Amino acid sequence: MKKTRAVATLATLLAALPFAGGAQAEESPFSANLSLVSDYAFRGFSQTDERPALQGGFDYAHASGFYAGFWASNVSWLSDASTDVSNSLETNLYAGYAGEAGPIGYDVGLLQYYYPGSYGAAYRASSEKPHTLEGYIGLSWELLSFKYSYAFSDLFGYSDSDGSQYFDLGASFDIGYGVTLGAHVGYSDIRGQDNYTDWKLGLSKEYGGFEFGLHYVDTDVKNTDLADERVILSISKSF
Repeated sequence: MKKTRAVATLATLLAALPFAGGAQAEESPFSANLSLVSDYAFRGFSQTDERPALQGGFDYAHASGFYAGFWASNVSWLSDASTDVSNSLETNLYAGYAGEAGPIGYDVGLLQYYYPGSYGAAYRASSEKPHTLEGYIGLSWELLSFKYSYAFSDLFGYSDSDGSQYFDLGASFDIGYGVTLGAHVGYSDIRGQDNYTDWKLGLSKEYGGFEFGLHYVDTDVKNTDLADERVILSISKSF
């Protein structure tokens, strides 16, 4: 359940980095990223029972706007919920197209969430397994961004939940000294389940080739500790 920046944005940031001697090498279409977070939160819910996660991925971004990538993180929410489940990894495979129309940036793609492991009687039918296919459309303008996600399959193991939606509104502000203030609010419309809102507010700064982050995360869900308010620390590196 990937929470890193979009591929197109990452490629832009990498291209903007200075190179020794003032000469800029030819930009490679390939990049990689690695992160350590104190808690892996996805749409406000902890995926690791509020424990640390190691995450990383690889991306390909063509000059035409086409991109594809792979991302993975350790997780525990499936095995924590059932002793019949043996799973400790989430993988994301995605592809799409990003570009600009005047001042508006756009991003359209597909994202497959896959959780390798064994599920036993906990997930009797293949449609009940947590593997999920989502399509998304993203728009950006100056400091603002919006992303709409639509589930083409059942959503993360919820029965008859295909057609579920997620709405993501974000903003990013440079407040000086190389520090970025980021804000996010999301709304989950899950078919057959209670809908909810999540939000995040935090700071990030690049130093010594690493990006450090400190974020406050919360939701309006009241019946589980996994969605309670918390502060998450992160350190990441792009290559």
